[in-house]
Amino acid sequence: MSVLTQGKYLGDWLKWEPDSQYSRDVVTVLAGSGADRILTTGMVLARITKGTATGAAVAGNTGNGTITAAPTVGAAAKPGVYRLVCIEPATDAGKFSVEDPDGVLIGIATVAVQFTTHLTFTIADGSTDFASGDSFTITVAAGSGKVKQIDFAATDGSDVACGILLLDTTALDGVDKSGVAIVRNSIVSDNGITWPAGASTDQKNAAIAQLKSAGILVRQGA
Repeated sequence: MSVLTQGKYLGDWLKWEPDSQYSRDVVTVLAGSGADRILTTGMVLARITKGTATGAAVAGNTGNGTITAAPTVGAAAKPGVYRLVCIEPATDAGKFSVEDPDGVLIGIATVAVQFTTHLTFTIADGSTDFASGDSFTITVAAGSGKVKQIDFAATDGSDVACGILLLDTTALDGVDKSGVAIVRNSIVSDNGITWPAGASTDQKNAAIAQLKSAGILVRQGA
């Protein structure tokens, strides 16, 4: 006798929403890469909010040192322009203040020493020393805004929960797919939503807090 496996239904996890026209949004599911991307109802989603980063010297610098051309984007990085300004010049050295796109000081970068807050980069000394006010920018591109199953190891924004997939959706290899997700004001059951394999309790709790900030309440045993 063949065995039939019953799939998950919407009612297994979605317990309340005030108005489907308000709680739901159309989303773009990221295309599969090397294989189809198969998402199922109840999967916790995250949105790609950040792209790659580009470092560059600001025109008019006295020093001719350089910065990493393609800094590594960390989980805490923000889209926009980071500004680095020399505040302590020195022979074959120097220190730079580092401000995020909101103008918040996130640290001090030392010439020839790797900086790892938000972004990973190194300012290299040149044949002419830096002077006070010399500066660099690092531009973090905005992400595509497409969604996929939350990935706790990602640093492009897809490690932050943004909603829950409404219905089974498959994005073919290389082809984006339109879908629908619960993105605000609803109550869902923790027994019915789907996490990535191996997700830890701490990771789930962090994502549940992120969903709560959007008005999606995860109830135990609902």
